[in-house]
Amino acid sequence: MLEWAACKKILIIRADNLGDLLMSSPAIRAIKQSFHAHITVLTSSMATGIASYLPDIDEVITYNVPWVKTNEAVPADHFFGIVKEIKERNFDGAIIFSVYSQNPLPAAMLAFLAGIPLRFAYCRENPYELLTHWYPDPEPYSIIKHQVRRDLELVSKIGAFTTDEKIRITAKEDAVFTTEQKLNELMVDLNKPWLILHAGVSETKREYPFERWVETAKQIINELGYQVLFTGGKSEKSLTDNLRNAVGNNSFSLGGLLSLDEFIALINKAPIVISVNTGTIHLAAATNTPVVVLYALTNPQHSPWQVAGKVLPFDVPKNQQSKNEVIKFVNETYFNKSNKNISPDEILIAVKNILNGNKEVIPEML
Repeated sequence: MLEWAACKKILIIRADNLGDLLMSSPAIRAIKQSFHAHITVLTSSMATGIASYLPDIDEVITYNVPWVKTNEAVPADHFFGIVKEIKERNFDGAIIFSVYSQNPLPAAMLAFLAGIPLRFAYCRENPYELLTHWYPDPEPYSIIKHQVRRDLELVSKIGAFTTDEKIRITAKEDAVFTTEQKLNELMVDLNKPWLILHAGVSETKREYPFERWVETAKQIINELGYQVLFTGGKSEKSLTDNLRNAVGNNSFSLGGLLSLDEFIALINKAPIVISVNTGTIHLAAATNTPVVVLYALTNPQHSPWQVAGKVLPFDVPKNQQSKNEVIKFVNETYFNKSNKNISPDEILIAVKNILNGNKEVIPEML
């Protein structure tokens, strides 16, 4: 694979969410360290903000591809514009990262039309001319790997390796200062302990019931003496406000209050983050902050990577389960006999164990 080692400009296509790009970052590091190429990442508007925290990325192209679910639809004619932009950059190679339930061929077609000479991805079917190099995808029918491991093993096939497999980001100092200012304005007592509860999800099927969030928060406040910070984006402000109103004293709503920089700074300072399985858990892993994850059984390969904590899985209601045939296979094969629910008591036990010094690292797979 000497042609990959000779690449000077490589395009990484990872057009998903913030957490997905974070999970691909160790593989991007492997490419950077092995090939010393200029790395450009094509990603969605939901993930582009985190790219500046990943030092192995030199440039970012932001584009919401039509084959990945995003918050902002893009007109069809914009596709030809992005092809033109990529073509003008004269990349030597393109590497496509994907979840096992995704088809990489639309992204391969994008790279093909842009004239990128080397194109590499996992693929379940023969891509013929769309990919110059492909690795038959064994997941999930033979094996399921963590997404970080999946991406690292993909790039190893073209000679890219790293000894540092962790996800790493560092909070920015100015964000630490502005975050503390905002907490002071909310009347959070920074001299007393606090922790984060993150209830917002991108998909309804990942929700943990509202009333159980309320009970969990009350137990943390009454039994542990901690203040509770409900975090979320602008679209989740009503949720965090409602949670604060239901819980009462020593709880605070931060929905829509923090920038990404400030949210990272807050997570970095937290002793523990309690969250559903969303990008927040990967930010916690990247700042080495312990987590308790209320994990809807959707993507077993997306648990927090190499960080202390506890994963508490729960079932997705039948009427909300994915229609994707690959995901249906995983559900029927691995989760068909499960009947899991999580009580606030279980969450409290997990939190106590971590606060008492049990820093066991979460396994790669559930």
